[in-house]
Amino acid sequence: MTVEGGAALPLWLLYEDDIEGWKSAQPAHVAAWLGEHQFKGEKHRVLLVPDAHGAVLLALAGLGKRHAALSLWHVAGLPERLAPRHYRLAQDWSAAEATQIHLGFAYGAYRYQRYRSTKAAPAKPERLATLEPPENADRAYVSLAGEALGWARDWINTPASDMGPANLAAAARAIAERHQARYREWVGEELLEANFPAIHAVGRASAEPPRLAEIRWSPRGGGSGLPRLALIGKGVCFDSGGLDIKPSSGMALMKKDMGGAAVALALAHMLMSRGLRAELQVLLPIVENSIGGNAYRPGDVLATRKGLSVEVGNTDAEGRLVLCDALALADAERPDLIIDFATLTGAARVALGPELPALFGTSDALTAELARCCAAVHDPVWPMPLWMGYDEELGSKIADLNNVASSGFAGAIFGALFLKRFISAGTQWLHLDLYAWNPKERPGRGLGAEAQAVRGTYSYLLERYGTV
Repeated sequence: MTVEGGAALPLWLLYEDDIEGWKSAQPAHVAAWLGEHQFKGEKHRVLLVPDAHGAVLLALAGLGKRHAALSLWHVAGLPERLAPRHYRLAQDWSAAEATQIHLGFAYGAYRYQRYRSTKAAPAKPERLATLEPPENADRAYVSLAGEALGWARDWINTPASDMGPANLAAAARAIAERHQARYREWVGEELLEANFPAIHAVGRASAEPPRLAEIRWSPRGGGSGLPRLALIGKGVCFDSGGLDIKPSSGMALMKKDMGGAAVALALAHMLMSRGLRAELQVLLPIVENSIGGNAYRPGDVLATRKGLSVEVGNTDAEGRLVLCDALALADAERPDLIIDFATLTGAARVALGPELPALFGTSDALTAELARCCAAVHDPVWPMPLWMGYDEELGSKIADLNNVASSGFAGAIFGALFLKRFISAGTQWLHLDLYAWNPKERPGRGLGAEAQAVRGTYSYLLERYGTV
């Protein structure tokens, strides 16, 4: 494959401890060039190397110290750091490594340009380096993952003015139609009629009515008696905090509070595309937590689908309230597994930072399996204890439970314990408390949306259920 009439340029990816051995096998002028530029294989550093006549011969990219398996994050910064040419891998890599390299280039090429004015755009659009897909890479997977992750990042990056409840529901409908899945929505007062009172209460003060979106899908040729998988994603399109209003700094990123729904939708798209051997139910409680004369208040007691009454200790703990109705709906059908994704607590970020979603589950074996699969594809999560000793602190003097604990400690655990109240004994359940955002510029990972846990959960579910 060529670009602008030139052959794809050989690209060498070298760890620091590769450099001396690689130099010793090169012509003297190449070794001298590396010495002149003091190239030592530092992570993310790149160098074009000329031949004896001054024409570009090859490119080098540093992988840094050899302390971890090669991942997409080693190379995601290369599309913007290498000269904007077309490259091919000069070394042999395993199929798993080649797939990670290919995916890294795809991930690093993502740009969110929706609001860039053509008048304000640079005279020449940004050009990025591209990579010839390695022969032994899983190209179908990279194409699918790149598409799904790009959609999720677009949805999360889009401000609430253009990604309100109706817009997010439309995205869910489009995914369902693409896969010829059944789609249903309960909107506004329909939520009360269908017994989703908590979702309605949280979203009723918004100019856009709250809603619950549902996708149901079965694989073609899957036969009968398939296990049922439920995916639930928190779809709070903007969170003001409600009457317990956030400060302006706390609201700045609240367009991303629907990150759980974006992750669940992206994951569902990948699973349906692959023909997962399971019946799939996707539930997205979609609201805007706004302030108005009819906003739910601190001290109110809300009904829930499960029949438990909840005293509102804080209107800014709204995510667990919309999730609890969706969890009760999924749980009533006794699925094989329920997984929910939510930007639920700041406490999870205090404990683990922005890069590690907190993982809770109904058994240590269950969380360990998901964590293992996530680590294998460099999409980490971190198991946290669902410590039942704290459960009584969600008590209320006037209702079955409160939506917040009396304690200021262990906020992520309390959020998970609240959700667990809506799961029946014996049901397998996983809860991922994620950030869905990259708060700083890193190579290949610009400041903005991050579709956490999609790839790792996809890997786990394929392993658990297989494909048709």
